[in-house]
Amino acid sequence: MSNISILPTSVGRYKATLIDSESYLFTCSHYIDLNPVRANMVSHPGEYRWSSYHSNALGKYDSLVRPHSQYLDLDKNATVRQAMYRSLFQAHIDEKTLEAIRQATQKGWALGNNRFKDEIEQLLQRRTRPLGRGGDHRSVEFNKHRS
Repeated sequence: MSNISILPTSVGRYKATLIDSESYLFTCSHYIDLNPVRANMVSHPGEYRWSSYHSNALGKYDSLVRPHSQYLDLDKNATVRQAMYRSLFQAHIDEKTLEAIRQATQKGWALGNNRFKDEIEQLLQRRTRPLGRGGDHRSVEFNKHRS
């Protein structure tokens, strides 16, 4: 079974999505910490009072933040671990990944590869991704199945 996490985002009050932590934990953390920057509320995530960036990147204690095991596994030394977390912010999240995170959160889809989504579908007995788009409505093959 994959390493599963549920991470909230700042999209809405109760919006959350299942993520494959092995692949997406740090990308989602980066995404969440940058939400106030994208909203032009601050110029750096460390300027936003309610961000977990203070805890993860700067080592400031916050009773609301519970470090994820993958974060703790970055390094035994807290100073090195925080520097590694800060290094995430030297790179941008590409538009395709941003859109995947937004879609997963907005629509309640799982965020991960197909193997992860298949596992979650089996466990929950519910879809974890959108259905495929319809066929070519003008094709003979498509219309043959409509009658």
